[in-house]
Amino acid sequence: MNWFKDARFGMFIHWGAYSVTERGEWTFNREYITKEEYTEKYVNNFKAENYNPREWARLAKRAGMKYMVLTTRHHDGFALFDTKTSDFNAVKLGPHKDLVREFADAVRAEGLKVGFYFSPADWNHPDYPNAYLRDWPDEWADEAARKRFVAYYKEQLRELMTNYGKIDILWYDGCIPKPLDGEEVNAMVRELQPEIMISSRNGRPYDFVVSEQAIVAPKEDIPWEACMTLNGNWGYHSGDMDYKTPKEVLKMLFKTASDAGNLLLNVGPKPDGTIPEQSVKILERVGEWLEKNGEAVYASERHPFSWGMSHMLTVKGSTVYVHLLYAMPENNICIAEIKNKVKRVYRLATGEEHRFEQREDGRLFIYDVNGHFENDMVLTYAVEIEGQPEALIKRTSFWIPGEED
Repeated sequence: MNWFKDARFGMFIHWGAYSVTERGEWTFNREYITKEEYTEKYVNNFKAENYNPREWARLAKRAGMKYMVLTTRHHDGFALFDTKTSDFNAVKLGPHKDLVREFADAVRAEGLKVGFYFSPADWNHPDYPNAYLRDWPDEWADEAARKRFVAYYKEQLRELMTNYGKIDILWYDGCIPKPLDGEEVNAMVRELQPEIMISSRNGRPYDFVVSEQAIVAPKEDIPWEACMTLNGNWGYHSGDMDYKTPKEVLKMLFKTASDAGNLLLNVGPKPDGTIPEQSVKILERVGEWLEKNGEAVYASERHPFSWGMSHMLTVKGSTVYVHLLYAMPENNICIAEIKNKVKRVYRLATGEEHRFEQREDGRLFIYDVNGHFENDMVLTYAVEIEGQPEALIKRTSFWIPGEED
């Protein structure tokens, strides 16, 4: 589990036959497409002709990511791996090769951790309750159907946990009616992969919890991860240009890291297997920043401080990292958070010492902070303190009357 707590940044990859639609990963369900039409128009044209997972892994490394999670099978039921449970897979149709094997080998070769996304839900399985609901189904046709379905998805997981070497993460998704015998299935997974990290979406026992398209740290002390899209879709959508900027990605990363969580950031490759150029540029820019300032993010710890108007904070040991987001009108920044005595302040990327003043009321002023914004989207200052970080004022939630806490 230590590697997961240190990683802080990973790449999520939503890729499958739905990428051929060029309009997201839920097309089958949202557009009432039949399996025959889906197979003819999309699965058979999913060729993955430029698929090079080694390039994916190299991009992830340049971006400063430490692990990668691939959708081995999404809700459409089309498996990217060689499975004996169904002919609806990438070896029998479409690319006619095991895409998961190439992925796992490539990720390991680049020294990253291997993660498999798996959705127990399967719109194209005969026992799945209803493929076209506007929400998830809430009941099985009968107990026999449930048992057949559980046996089916359990066997696919057995294949994934047996045939592809060491797997570091099993990332569950897809809600279908309970019970899914999750405890029994997870016990099997753990037996086959003793060191695997299992997400919480198929019941206990699990190792980490997930927030989706929102960064919400759990109240309990447990490893956690926020999964977010780089634009507005998980799967490839050719018309979606609503990309987050590199700076917005860093702000998400600071927010997760400040509560000792990870950011799993999604890319949606094109049907040929290439990652969109805009995604590549954003990730490489983030990686350039992390190469100089990653110390402030990796292995970060949950801290007691609140939010600021111009900065965000992360903490590791007896160092508080101040991430200045904007140029300051008076060329200094006031940090009214740190109770500890400050020993030293320096710019993390260069080691340049900065003039500071800690006043009797506890407020810390760091001076001459506006330089170098043209080269660094965010300026990060390392504040070395005495002892473990303590806050001047206790951190509380920010409550607005009339809204939920």
